[in-house]
Amino acid sequence: MPSKMMRAARMHAVGQPMQIDMIERPVPQATDVVVEVKACGMVPNLGNVLANWPAWCPHLPQPDLPAVFGLDPAGVIVEVGSQVVGLQPGDRVYVNPVRACGSCPACLSDNRVACEYFVFNGYFGFSKEKSQTIYDLYPHGGFCEYMGAPQSAIIKLADNMSFEEAARLGYMGTAYSALRKFGHLAGKSLIINGVSGTLGLSATLFALAMGASRIFGTGRNHTLLERVRALAPNRIEVFSTEDGSISDWVRTRTDGHGAHFMVDTLGAAVSLDIFDDAMHGVARGGTIVNIGGTVGKLAIDMKWLMDNSMKLIGSAWFTSTEGYDIVEMLRSQTIDLSILQHEVAKLDDINRAISGIGARHGGFSNYVIVP
Repeated sequence: MPSKMMRAARMHAVGQPMQIDMIERPVPQATDVVVEVKACGMVPNLGNVLANWPAWCPHLPQPDLPAVFGLDPAGVIVEVGSQVVGLQPGDRVYVNPVRACGSCPACLSDNRVACEYFVFNGYFGFSKEKSQTIYDLYPHGGFCEYMGAPQSAIIKLADNMSFEEAARLGYMGTAYSALRKFGHLAGKSLIINGVSGTLGLSATLFALAMGASRIFGTGRNHTLLERVRALAPNRIEVFSTEDGSISDWVRTRTDGHGAHFMVDTLGAAVSLDIFDDAMHGVARGGTIVNIGGTVGKLAIDMKWLMDNSMKLIGSAWFTSTEGYDIVEMLRSQTIDLSILQHEVAKLDDINRAISGIGARHGGFSNYVIVP
């Protein structure tokens, strides 16, 4: 008979190291499954976020402490609830961290990120009044041995996917969902602002697979930029923000027109001036999607936005349906993740792993915790 206890890395106080605790193993409710975690992706800026909460984003509430974090878990189903259909013990799966009420119009239309109860399980919520309700139902992120999850969050993995690759699905899905908002991408040009980062590299892989003819990638590190360009040198051009204006550069490469689309993948600490510069490299009638989470208020010339018929969209995460699209692309090798360098650490070494994230190779590094 399996033990009723399990090991979990929990944060007890903001700014303090996580502790390895023995806590009760989850038991599945009727429509839930319990997954034995085999790998869990680690957010590249996790150390900064956890050390500086709530100053980082006071409107995004953490779960009550102590809490088990871990945003991108993958593993094997070991138990299913009495009303679970189509899933069974032994299934290899990714656990989408999106949690919501499941019964509102947004949830019923496969748009759980629009639910008022929406939280990122293993990270943070979006409502100071309602998020903890969901955290009480699903208190475990992926930095533990077992976790419970609703069956709606489960994505079955392709046989040719490793658990380490599956632990990257969160960033991949976020990029894929953003690109889908452009509509028809084949034959179009695209600015990827922050192309060598974790989100930016994912956006690059999908943009290539979805037929984008030209990708204008920006970043700071010349070496990493060239590494991205080498993925498809006939379709990718790169530019360092240290060398001048992004918008000027893009327009010189497009006969003054600009790119059809732009996806901004820059992180919370990056200046909004870079976002502003890049979006002015988008052509008239273009679409700009932000997925990086840069913090702050952006002064936008509304007359420019109107006169040029521009669209500016925020996009958070992805649906489980989109997750299955990605799995099929990986199954068929439409997307190749062999470019990733897996940096794997044990659960016992989680604090060392978090502190060591800074020494990385941009989005080519894939940081993973395994039990």
